[in-house]
Amino acid sequence: MSQVSPQHRAGMDPDTEDSMLQLAARAFQAKNFDLAADIYGCQLADVGDPDSRQELMVKRADALVFGGKIAEALDVYRQASCPDRLRPAQLAKLIEYLSGNIRRQDGGDGRGQEAAGAAGTGHEELCCRMCSSFLFEPVTLPCGHSFCRKCLEREKKRRPFVCRDCKTGSKENDVQNYRVNVVLSSLLAKWFPNLYQAARLRREGNELYGDRKLEAALDRYNRAVLLAPMDHILFSNRSQIHSSLKRYEKALRDAETVCRLMPHWSKGHVRKAQALHALGRTEEALTQYLFCLSIEPDCRLAKTEAYKLLSDLLAPVTDQVPEHILDSFTTVSSRANIKSSISAPSQTLCPAQFCPQSSLSFPPPAPIDPQHSHDRSEVCEVRGQGEREDRKLDHCFFVRKKRRHINEEGGEEASSDQKRSKFEPGEGIGSSLVLGGILDPIDLECSLCMRLFYEPVTTPCGHTFCQQCLKRCLDHNPKCPLCKEELSEYLVQRQYCKTELMEKLISKYFPDDLMERQKIHWEEMAELSNLNKNVPIFVCTMAFPTVPCPLHIFEPCYRLMIRRCMETGTNCFGMCLGDNLKGFADYGCLLEIRNVRFFSDGRSVVDTIGRRRFKVIHHSERDGYNTADIEYLEDVKVEGSEEQELQSLHDAVYDQALVWVNSLNAEQKERIEGHFGPMPEKDCEPQASPNGPSWCWWLLAVLPLEGRAQLPFLALTSLKDRLNGIHKVLLFMAHNRHR
Repeated sequence: MSQVSPQHRAGMDPDTEDSMLQLAARAFQAKNFDLAADIYGCQLADVGDPDSRQELMVKRADALVFGGKIAEALDVYRQASCPDRLRPAQLAKLIEYLSGNIRRQDGGDGRGQEAAGAAGTGHEELCCRMCSSFLFEPVTLPCGHSFCRKCLEREKKRRPFVCRDCKTGSKENDVQNYRVNVVLSSLLAKWFPNLYQAARLRREGNELYGDRKLEAALDRYNRAVLLAPMDHILFSNRSQIHSSLKRYEKALRDAETVCRLMPHWSKGHVRKAQALHALGRTEEALTQYLFCLSIEPDCRLAKTEAYKLLSDLLAPVTDQVPEHILDSFTTVSSRANIKSSISAPSQTLCPAQFCPQSSLSFPPPAPIDPQHSHDRSEVCEVRGQGEREDRKLDHCFFVRKKRRHINEEGGEEASSDQKRSKFEPGEGIGSSLVLGGILDPIDLECSLCMRLFYEPVTTPCGHTFCQQCLKRCLDHNPKCPLCKEELSEYLVQRQYCKTELMEKLISKYFPDDLMERQKIHWEEMAELSNLNKNVPIFVCTMAFPTVPCPLHIFEPCYRLMIRRCMETGTNCFGMCLGDNLKGFADYGCLLEIRNVRFFSDGRSVVDTIGRRRFKVIHHSERDGYNTADIEYLEDVKVEGSEEQELQSLHDAVYDQALVWVNSLNAEQKERIEGHFGPMPEKDCEPQASPNGPSWCWWLLAVLPLEGRAQLPFLALTSLKDRLNGIHKVLLFMAHNRHR
């Protein structure tokens, strides 16, 4: 590899200097860090301006760091910090390398999954995805996902609001109007009383902390930890309370517990770093901030504090700083001296060396969503520079050997709640909680059908019903069946998303009951999807194959009928004329739903089109609307000379129909085409369709005939007879026009 000597540098003009700096930058981007470091080193030979010199030294140190020459790089960083300290931006590459090295050693980028502590516990479904703690006062969104009410109240300030689980957006006003899920909240309180009580105590503790009643807040958290010793949020919040009370040793113990429960939750490492810093264990605090950045590279707090600590460590204080800085930076583990390991070119920083407590072992980090790394329900957001100044220790801590701050004589014993936090079995997020004595399927029964919830959905007012039960009630009245709250907007949206947590609880604790409930539902769907037996019949007007038939649905029984047709996937129902004796005519047309437009009062406009003719075999009724057993009709095909005669008749009647259509005035023609569309083209093969030419049905639909006069044409299975009938009607229409 070629190097640039100082002798060559002496004769360079400004343009050459710029080109060399550009070359160094390109070398750095190409990961040729040794060449970049050599070029920056040569450029330093004659630079007199302090600012320019410092900038070049930082760039050279950056190249040395990424080239693996850590000890040499630290010395250059130290030199660059004389006389002015390095700015955060100048330490960005060093921070990036150190945190990235931890991430690389752990085999991933530490992002994209749930926090490790929440996974594999057996009750992770009970956690709120916003605070990662027990779901307290759950509110279910239209998408079916549930979150703590307080979490949503904070989150709704973000615009636009987006669900943390499915990324579905929602109007801010919608979120404000949604209330606690009554069934789910009662269920969690009954089935998981300790977790529920701990969550309630946490809420009280947060309010007391906000009022600066620290001792009272601490008491609530001590009691909560006894009830839920596996809830990392409790320890995280209690750690902050201890810090506010300047009990930093206790704050550190709680933070270490958080890191054991949730090894890859960045907030836990921030907690630990804050406590270590307050105790003067600066290098260990820096390690924790770097670990946090390896999990969540965009953590602003960790970046800010890491910059500050590095700047302090590299800043010159005494005559012995060069030796002590390197020692204090590299001695970050109680088990290994990183200074010796990083001096060897073949070695890289090991994740374990960034762990200041030898008693802890971190598994490879599970990816984590960065937006989950800071629990907004916690009481412990950093209070700004003023509070940090109170904890700031003498600067000599930055160059002294680190202290363990462990009371060798035993000191103050851990409180009973701290003792129990050492993973003693008990009811908690991660415990094997037995619910056999209190499980009761009645807790999960729909108040409308009195059966186990099937596809439960929750209304904005917080009440839960089977999806089908709720829809049937809203067919009759757009109000909640229980509290009578107006649900018009909810009805318009038709966003009947299943309440996910409710489904999980049913599936987990009542699998046999759920299987039986599913079996009943599938049998009902199979029966409803049969288009030969018990086919739903809309008794209204005449409908014809291939002809559009828009409908206005307002009666509850037909709302139910239309919805069932769509839910079964058939999207079909029969249309028949009314009959005074039988209820409806013996012949009709099967309609297919193409689109439905809903209104806030439950009404809808249904766009349908005719598909097949049928004959009614048996009249019946179901849930308020008519049904029938039917058989489908098809035209009988002819051949030979009869086929030729049929073709001639077909062409003649089509021309006759075209004359009648063209004789209509512009207004009549426009109104007809607006409702039924334009007249179809003449079919080349009249017998190609089982229903015959589509233009025949279009013409029958627009001719001024009563339904009773149109019905016989629907029953005919002879195309010749149908064409002759149309021919007679057209002759009659033409005769009347000329009179």
